[in-house]
Amino acid sequence: MQTGLKTKLDYADYCAIPPDGKRYELVAGEVHVTPAPSPSHQRLVQRFLRILEDHFRSPMEVLVSPVDVILTPHDVVQPDLVVVADPAQVSDRGIEGAPLIVVEVLSPATAQYDRTTKAQRYATSGVPHYWLVDPASRQVECYRLAGGTYQSVATGSAEATVSHPDFPDLHLSGPTIWR
Repeated sequence: MQTGLKTKLDYADYCAIPPDGKRYELVAGEVHVTPAPSPSHQRLVQRFLRILEDHFRSPMEVLVSPVDVILTPHDVVQPDLVVVADPAQVSDRGIEGAPLIVVEVLSPATAQYDRTTKAQRYATSGVPHYWLVDPASRQVECYRLAGGTYQSVATGSAEATVSHPDFPDLHLSGPTIWR
């Protein structure tokens, strides 16, 4: 009989983590604890939520963290915002599969992780659009998945309005976002 330690956790293991008020994610089978967002972080998330809800109408759905996005059995993340194009992806467990858009508001504790590790997992899982909101530089960066990697398609600063080529009627107004 062969015994050994399980080195890669899956969704069932993730669900077995006892609730303790912390936010957990499962990335490539490893558990990551994410700190609670600051009030300024939450205000940015709320502004984006309003903008996205005004643009993406039913049957699309915009959801805000905490909600599990189950990309694979070994990748369960809680992005700040997601836009789901297919209502069948939304279940009692969370969002099953790659949403249309993932939005992450960067914080000092997670910026590098969001730009590298999570971006790679989103790309591998087929998330078509990955947007980063950077409070430090007051910029919005929009990326589109092409050939398995993210390519920058739109960037805007606090004074500018970002117009995304795939969503021509959506305008991300810097003055509205960064007020």
